[in-house]
Amino acid sequence: MIYLDNDNLKDVVSSGRFLVDFYATWCGPCKMLESVLEGLEDKINIVKVDIDKFPNLASEYRVMSVPTLIFFVDGEKKEEVIGYHDEDELLEVIAKL
Repeated sequence: MIYLDNDNLKDVVSSGRFLVDFYATWCGPCKMLESVLEGLEDKINIVKVDIDKFPNLASEYRVMSVPTLIFFVDGEKKEEVIGYHDEDELLEVIAKL
């Protein structure tokens, strides 16, 4: 799991399959999602973006609520889901990529 420490998200997701988790430390559903994401680490690269540290990225990707999960393949946005989802639901999205 990669915790983004600068605003170079486009560079990070430019090659490969990525699930980008826009989250906040104060968000209850985001905390619940943490263990689900840990179970997916062997299926897809995961990047976590704290919206309070990177509000410019949240704005750029039109994140209105957290958690927001955006799936990228080779830098191209493919899918977006909002709110808490269990592992099976996220695996369905990953399988479509």
